[in-house]
Amino acid sequence: MEDMLNNLATYGYIILFLYSLGGGFVALMAAGVLAYAGKMDLTTALAVAFVANFLGDVLLFYMARYHKSEVMKYFHKHRRKLALSHLLMKKHGSWIIFMQKFVYGIKTLIPLAIGLTKYDFIKFTVLNVFATIIWTAVVGIGSYMAGDVIISGYEAIAERPYLAPLILFSLIGGIWFYMHKATKKKSK
Repeated sequence: MEDMLNNLATYGYIILFLYSLGGGFVALMAAGVLAYAGKMDLTTALAVAFVANFLGDVLLFYMARYHKSEVMKYFHKHRRKLALSHLLMKKHGSWIIFMQKFVYGIKTLIPLAIGLTKYDFIKFTVLNVFATIIWTAVVGIGSYMAGDVIISGYEAIAERPYLAPLILFSLIGGIWFYMHKATKKKSK
């Protein structure tokens, strides 16, 4: 485990940046815990995650707005999820930009869905700055403050390795079930 921590401390900022371009929840949480353990600098990790997450959302918005035909090729199978994103945007308005930061499964779809509409780019960018600040502070500082609990949980799972797949499959199954139910065709 010490080798893994040393590698993460060495390459952690690069991994955090790349992972945060498309989401970054888990990477930022790990960076907060590593900062608690003294292996990373919290301020630097928060700054890296902020910049990458902000740029990732702006890039998705831009691609959907100005390269719609190329983007839609990759999301052909996810049309229902994009439709759900549009509905969420209509229902919640600009608040969806804040909410999407914390909801796994729609994180990348919301900026794409907003980019496909006539939503103002400047307004999106300004709201995205504030949403990213809140997301970075809540997840990064929250995981730093809960570092002891998270490390204790990791050690408990390391002692009982059969728990890790159960927890992972439960999380993935729950997310899949929600997305399947939310995007399912309604029977007439």
